[in-house]
Amino acid sequence: MPQRLMLCPVAMFVYCTLSVLRVQEATAQEYLTGIEWERPPVVTPGEKCGDPPSDAIVLFDGKDLSRWHNAENWKVENGVLIVGKGKLVSKDKFGDCQLHLEWSAPTPPQGSGQGRGNSGLFMMDRYELQILDSYENETYYDGQAGAIYKQTPPMVNAMRKPGEWNSYDVIWTAPRFNEDGSLNSPAYITALHNGVVILNHFALLGDTPFNRPPRYAPHPEEGPISLQDHHNPVRFRNIWVRPLVPPKGKQVRSPYLRRGDQEIPLEQP
Repeated sequence: MPQRLMLCPVAMFVYCTLSVLRVQEATAQEYLTGIEWERPPVVTPGEKCGDPPSDAIVLFDGKDLSRWHNAENWKVENGVLIVGKGKLVSKDKFGDCQLHLEWSAPTPPQGSGQGRGNSGLFMMDRYELQILDSYENETYYDGQAGAIYKQTPPMVNAMRKPGEWNSYDVIWTAPRFNEDGSLNSPAYITALHNGVVILNHFALLGDTPFNRPPRYAPHPEEGPISLQDHHNPVRFRNIWVRPLVPPKGKQVRSPYLRRGDQEIPLEQP
């Protein structure tokens, strides 16, 4: 008479659980998009937080100013870029991008309001994210550090003391224009100041002048980064940009559900 294999209670529980999982896998319903995606490129992150990743375009590394127009009128001391005469404009042009920049207000602080540690980071050379010494320095709120100038204050004031280093991390979506020059979609910005979110997908109303309301005027899909000369010796370091390229894929079939060997087409809206 053949002997039966006897399982202990624990082994029996594991056996039964695995059997149930196999049945569920065979009958589980899975949604598939029908899109054939390209493999995302591999990017090596920076060694430390704030360091440029492997695909970044480094605009300033502490030495080289060859990627800038008007560099001869600014100066570099001990690996730090100091505001000079006239704005600094990148030779590279960008549309949608991620930008990292570090800056420090002059010390000892001098002046007050808009006259203290004033500069500006301009996306596409026309949309300003304000740079200002806003540490215990009152001014109009849509003109303080982290503001989109004359459009919105930052959500919080995350400013460090004068002489300490601040960081801006920006995710920028460029505006789109129709063929007739009308606006198709506005520019959007998300920004972090010293790791703190200060702007969350804010839709810009247009450019950022001092003397008139903001407005959009058609311009190329890409534009330079510029840094403002506001006659204050603001310092900069570690400036890099990554163009943002959306994932690529091809719709090879309509979306469907898969249950085992069965495929169930989904109706398209």
